[in-house]
Amino acid sequence: MFVKICGITREDDALLAVAMGADAVGFIFAPSKRQIAPGIARDIARRLPPEILTVGVFRDEAPSRVIDVARSAGLRAVQLHGHETADDTRLVRSQIPFVIKALPAGSRDLARADEFGADVIMVDSPTPGSGRVFDWSLIEGVPDGVRLLLAGGLTPDNVASAIEVVKPWGVDAASGVEAARGEPGQKDARKVKTFIEAAKAAGVPVTVGWFNSMMTLFFNPEPVVDWDSASRSDTGRYARYFWGLIDRGVYMPCSQFEALFVSAAHTEADIESTVAAAGEVMAGLG
Repeated sequence: MFVKICGITREDDALLAVAMGADAVGFIFAPSKRQIAPGIARDIARRLPPEILTVGVFRDEAPSRVIDVARSAGLRAVQLHGHETADDTRLVRSQIPFVIKALPAGSRDLARADEFGADVIMVDSPTPGSGRVFDWSLIEGVPDGVRLLLAGGLTPDNVASAIEVVKPWGVDAASGVEAARGEPGQKDARKVKTFIEAAKAAGVPVTVGWFNSMMTLFFNPEPVVDWDSASRSDTGRYARYFWGLIDRGVYMPCSQFEALFVSAAHTEADIESTVAAAGEVMAGLG
């Protein structure tokens, strides 16, 4: 289960979220009490591990400005949280490696969510940032194959139920993990920890962020295969392939393993076939 903690305004909160197991953190550049300057976001993002997805949140900005701000802040992804068209979204995606397009619950655009060209579709409350939970049945009708990031009033107390009902690819929280007192956007450490633990326990136990972290420990080259190209059902299997190879003494560069897994996952190959294929790959590398 992919977990994003949004509305980051302080370095301490970003480091806390990452330490607790978040896969992504979000910086809001749109008008909001959690709005942050690009320069501050850049300074925070530079302190985070490379496998963490750093996301800039924009609302109704020109695509050119979105691209310029994201690049100047050194962010790996953007979230378009306004009335951006499919053309706008595709234009941004042509320049930014990972794009989240947010749509309000109940929107007619949900039925054509696959036309936006985004990597992930977020479904949020009709009033973003309100902290209000919406009727989760309003998500019905989203095309098959679209990765959903669920937002809107999620808290440590309701995130497990939300995952059980909606079965999203990931979840996003901002106000639901904030401190009752303090600066705007300031996170509550206990809430952040409990939220992430509850989300991970309720969803698929292995995430893209966790996988990249694990692989970095074993192999120096950074992943080059887009893991998100694998379907939602694939992500629950790659740990079994990975550890099956390690148990059998098969080691290879990260990029080779990822390519091998994606192929094996889509052909439903069993672990022994994967090991055999790994041997062929290693022989070719030699």
